[in-house]
Formats: sequence, C-alpha cells, structure tokens
Amino acid sequence: MEEIRIEANGNIGPIDSARIPRFAGAATYARLPRLDQVSNAAIKIVGVPFDAGVSYRPGARFGANHVRESSRLLRPYNPALDVSPFENVQVADAGDMAVNPFNINEAIETVQDNALALTADGASLLTLGGDHTIALPLLRAAAERAGEPVAMLHFDAHLDTWDTYFGAEYTHGTPFRRAVEEGILDTEAISHVGTRGPLYGKKDLDDDRRFGFGIVTSADVYHQGVAEVVAKLRDRIGNRPLYISVDIDVLDPAHAPGTGTPEAGGITSRELLEILRGMRGMNLVGADVVEVAPAYDHAEITGVAASHVAYDLVTLMADRRAATATKDAS
Repeated sequence: MEEIRIEANGNIGPIDSARIPRFAGAATYARLPRLDQVSNAAIKIVGVPFDAGVSYRPGARFGANHVRESSRLLRPYNPALDVSPFENVQVADAGDMAVNPFNINEAIETVQDNALALTADGASLLTLGGDHTIALPLLRAAAERAGEPVAMLHFDAHLDTWDTYFGAEYTHGTPFRRAVEEGILDTEAISHVGTRGPLYGKKDLDDDRRFGFGIVTSADVYHQGVAEVVAKLRDRIGNRPLYISVDIDVLDPAHAPGTGTPEAGGITSRELLEILRGMRGMNLVGADVVEVAPAYDHAEITGVAASHVAYDLVTLMADRRAATATKDAS
C-alpha cells in the first residue's frame, strides 16, 4: 500500500488520515515514518519490549506496540500547546530494542548502549516500555549525553527507590535508588509526582528524603491543584537538563487499568497531561512512558492515555528544539 504522508518544512510526517483510513497500514507511533524512511530524525521514539523486572503482574513487554496501536487517532496539531510537533522537527519511530528477556543485567546494558547509539547524532529519545527497570539505563545514557547528572520528574504511584526484591538489585522497584547511588541524578532537582498507597514502612519515606527526592502525592495534586504543583516543580528543576519518567500507574485505575501494579486514588489523565504541559520550555533531554500492560486494558483505555502522554512529551521536545533553533538563528 502506498503511504501518502503529510509533509511540511522538509519534514516527513504521519500518514495522511484524510486519504488513508486510520485503521489501515502498519502501526508506527502516531503513524509516523520509520527511522529508516527518513534521512535523520531530531526526535526518535523507540520501544523496549521487556518486563523481566516486574514484581506483580507481567505483560508490559507488549506495551510499546499497544501504545502504537492506540496512537492511530493522534493528529498532527496539538492545540493545548499550539504546536505542530511533526512540522517543527523530524520525528520518527525507531522500532524496538532487542533485549534479552532472560538476563536482566544484559538487558540493562543493551538498553543503555542502544539509547546512546540513538542519541549519538544529537537526537532526543522518547522510550515506550516495558517495565520501569529500563529507566536506569536510559538515565545513564541521558546523563552521559548531558555531561552532568540530570534532573528528573518521576510520575508514579510508587517510589521505586527500594533497595532489592528477593535480593535482586535491578528491578522495576529499584531504578531510582540505583540512579542516586551512581550519581547520575541531580539530587537537588528530583521529585516524585502522584505517589500514593501503602508502603513497607516509614523508612521508605525516610530513605527517599535522604536521597533528595521531593514528593508530590496524588492527594497534593487534588488539594493544591495543577497550577500550584507546576509552579513548585518548575522552581525545583530550573533550567537543568531534565528527564521525565512516566509510569502509567500514576493514573488512577479508572484511567489506566492496564498496568502491573495498580493503586487506588490516582490522578486523572487530564491532570497528568496538564502537569506535563506546564513543563513547556524546560530543558527536556529525554523521557519514557512505561508499565503499560495490554492484557488488563479493556477498551484500550490505558493505551490511549499513554499515547497522549507520549504525544505531549514529543510536543515539548519539538517545541524546545524549535525555540532553541530560532534563538540560535537570531
């Protein structure tokens, strides 16, 4: 089938859905071109089909393709930010990393190596998981590219700063403890957003504060409102290189049932999108959207939410790049 695409400013965009039905053709993210169909890409979207680090319900290895399928309804203009991301810069789907599902240490090394290779030309990377274990190698790569520890906003129901599970240091519940220990996070500019639910003990919070994390709980978002939360986060981050990691279970199960460790009392998809949009203009150097498990996702609710979260993250990256290029030109 011939791919009739929207093109603007020399950039090859998504398949034209006014001429080819949205339900037809291969499901790349937002129906964008594959990386091998463009000469270069400023923003690359890559999947990591890996869930060997989960502690409860598996299935996130199928998350990236589920998000791609759910992204068919995305359109090229983002009215919330008044940005056409695919016109501003070239965006492409880089396919999936081939990671070892039986060796978690090797998988982590593979993700890090692939992330460095994909960003070697200066491109920004948005990763679709996969479980949250993959955030550690992605942060390693982001810090290496930035040449310094990075700030981080971590959207999640859980802290993910535990030490081990069953003696294992590398799981989806431990990546940010390891990241602090490795010195790849700027501990003056890291925060969890949307956390909630029971913990193993008060020590979990004590450890988290010791690592430098700020915490904005889902209750804080409810009581303080999005505008106040955004102002506090922006003040904490400043213009540091910023990595955003989104575990889809930050959303209430009503908005994201298709995930491995759901917790009641989460934020809404609207609140999450508005907080992300509030990060406009910040120095976003990388992002991920993880823990989408399609086996539990009736009516594609979680996939649609994750696809829109990814879309706003791509928009933020494209907007920042376009603004930087305009500033440099002047």
